[in-house]
Amino acid sequence: AEFRASGGKAAQFGDNPLVILHTIGAKSGEVREIPLVTLVEGDDLYVFASKGGAPTNPDWYYNLKTNPEITVEYGTETFTATVTELPEDVGQAKLRAQAELMPQFGEYITSAAPRVIPAFHIARA
Repeated sequence: AEFRASGGKAAQFGDNPLVILHTIGAKSGEVREIPLVTLVEGDDLYVFASKGGAPTNPDWYYNLKTNPEITVEYGTETFTATVTELPEDVGQAKLRAQAELMPQFGEYITSAAPRVIPAFHIARA
């Protein structure tokens, strides 16, 4: 509600850009709304399956892998998109870029090891 009322912001994330991914559950088939911090590079958006540095991927990771066609809320926009998991080297470069903006992502990289945190590109349909 805060995200939608403020045009895409939430106090706990400061000025960091956010998205809400509307995914389809891999097992349930139900729509799930996942709020995430996003890396913005020009017109490109990226999200990371960090799960706060946990040793396992978040459930939404499997939703995206099974059903990559999603709806995205970003700022005041809502659009359809396809998400693609990035190759490990590219994904890790994007994750390091995110860690430069938000140092806790660097902590997630360390605490998730040996798991490599997957990165996804969001492509507007």
